[in-house]
Amino acid sequence: MRRVFGAACLWLVAAAATAQEAWVQIEAQPTRAEAAAAAENYAARLDDVAGFRLGQRWWAVALGPYDRATAEAELSRLRSGGAIPGDSYVSDGASYGERFWPADGVSVARLDEPPTRAADQTVAEARQAERLLSAREREEVQRALAFAGVYDGAVDAAFGPGTRAAMRSWQAAEGYPATGVLTAAQREVLLGGWRAVLAELGMETVRDERAGVEIAVPAGVVGFDRYAPPFARYEPTGDLPVRVLLISQPGGLATLRGLYDIMQTLPVVPPQGPRELGSRSFTIEGRGAELISWTFAELAGDAVKGFTLVWPAADEARGRRVLEEMRASFRPLPGVLGGVEDGAAPVPDLLAGLEVRRPARGLSGFYVDASGATLTAAEAVARCGRITLDDGTEAEVAARDERLGLALLRPRETMSAPATARFRSALPRIESEVAVAGFPFGGVLPAPALTWGRVAAHVEAEGRKRLALAAEEGDAGGPVLDESGAVVGVLLPHGAPGHAVAANAAAVATFLAQAGLTVAATDGDAPVAPEDLERLAVDLTVRVGCWD
Repeated sequence: MRRVFGAACLWLVAAAATAQEAWVQIEAQPTRAEAAAAAENYAARLDDVAGFRLGQRWWAVALGPYDRATAEAELSRLRSGGAIPGDSYVSDGASYGERFWPADGVSVARLDEPPTRAADQTVAEARQAERLLSAREREEVQRALAFAGVYDGAVDAAFGPGTRAAMRSWQAAEGYPATGVLTAAQREVLLGGWRAVLAELGMETVRDERAGVEIAVPAGVVGFDRYAPPFARYEPTGDLPVRVLLISQPGGLATLRGLYDIMQTLPVVPPQGPRELGSRSFTIEGRGAELISWTFAELAGDAVKGFTLVWPAADEARGRRVLEEMRASFRPLPGVLGGVEDGAAPVPDLLAGLEVRRPARGLSGFYVDASGATLTAAEAVARCGRITLDDGTEAEVAARDERLGLALLRPRETMSAPATARFRSALPRIESEVAVAGFPFGGVLPAPALTWGRVAAHVEAEGRKRLALAAEEGDAGGPVLDESGAVVGVLLPHGAPGHAVAANAAAVATFLAQAGLTVAATDGDAPVAPEDLERLAVDLTVRVGCWD
C-alpha cells in the first residue's frame, strides 16, 4: 500500500481546518480514486472516516474531526490495536483541501477529474507580470513546481522549456488552461501550497550560541532536548518521528573527514543513498525503508559545523521542503561544543547517546589498482550480507582463493584509489624488518596503524611466510611492507601469539593475474623514512566491513 503524507494547498475549507479541530491522518494515496477506495475500506470498520485533497497529487484519508486530546487518544487506541498503520499521526488539518469523502453521491470513476477554472489574466498580461518578478521570486516558483512533483530541473531563475512544461503540467492538473505561463493568482495558489508546509510544521529560526549555529528548524514537531557533543539534539515533540541534530565540533580537515566516517555508522543515517566528501564539506543522504536523513557539515574556521535532519521516508516531499529551508538558513556562529558531554567518558559504541552501527566483522585490505580493487583476507568477507570499504562504499567479491586465504573486492561505484600497491618480486631475506599496515581494533581508530616485526621463515610449498610480530585480529588482510614501502605479502588470520602468517607477494601476484588484474612490480627500492611509510599506509590501506 503506497502512503505519502504531507503536501499542502490553499483551498482550505471550514470543515477541514478550524483552529480547534484535530484529525488522525491514517493514509494518503497518489490518486483520488485510490484514496476513495481506501476510505471506503476503512469506513466499513471505523467511524468518522473523511478524505481530503493534499496539494495537487495526493489525497489523505483521516479520522475526525476531534479535539486534540481525543485525536491523540484515538491514535493511541487504534494504532495499538492494529486498526490503522503505525505511521499514522495527529494533524491539525491545515494542509487539507477539498473534501472528497464521504463522496455525497459522486461516483469514484469521476473523482480524478480536476475542477475547471477560469484564467484571471490573459496570457499576454501574465507574461507582462512575469517579467516583473525578481530572480529570487522566479527561483521560488521553480522550487514550488519541484515540490508539486512536476519539475526536476535546475533552480536557476530561468523559465526555459523545462520550467514551461512544468507550469503546463501543474495548470492541467489544477484545472487551469495549460498555457505554460502562470497568472498572478495561479502563482499565489502554487506558492501558497509550498509555503503552507513550513507554516504547518512551525519552521522557526533558532540561534544556538553554545553550539555556534543559527538555522531554521521545524519547531512544531521537534524541540531542544539536550547537548550531547558533537550534537545539540532536537527530539520529536509529537507523533511525527522527526529529529534534528546540530553539529558543532572543534577541529579541522581531519575532524571533518573523521566525522564523515562516523556519521555513517549511526542508525539515523541509513547505509543506502548518495554521499560526497569534498575538500571542505560533506553531504550524506541516507535512505531506508522507514526513515530518510540528510546531513551537511563544513569547515568553519577552527570548527566543523552542520546539521542532520531525520524524516519519515513516507513523507519525503515535506522533508525535502524542510531541508531546503534549513540549508538556506544555516549560518555558523562563534561558539563550539566540546568533544564529549561534560563529566561523561566516551563510550566506544555510542556517539552523543546515539547507538553506533558497526559491521559484524572488521578487517583490513589494500588497494591493488587505481579503480579501487581491494585485496583482503578471504575470511574478512565470508558469509557477509553486505561488504563496505572505508567510507561505506559498497563492494563485491570478484575472486577468491581459499587455499591462499585471499579475496579480491571491487567497489560497486566508480572511485579513485589514492595509492596502489607495488609488489616486490623477490622474497625478503630472513630477519629483514617488515611492517603490517592495518586496523588492529576493527576500525575504531580513524587511520591504519603500522605494526613492526621481522621475517622469521619462508614456507615455499604453501606460498607463505612466517613473521615475528604481534598482529591483532583486525590487521588481517593488510599489506606486509618492507622498508621501501613495497608489498612483500598479505597478512592472514590466526597466527600464533607473537607470530603471524602472510601470503607471499609472488603467490598473491599469481592470484591477481588469474583474476585479470596486472600488478605493479618492483625489485625493492631504498628504505624510506618511517613517517613516509606511515603516509603510504594511510593512502594504501582500507577498512573492510562485513555486515550481516
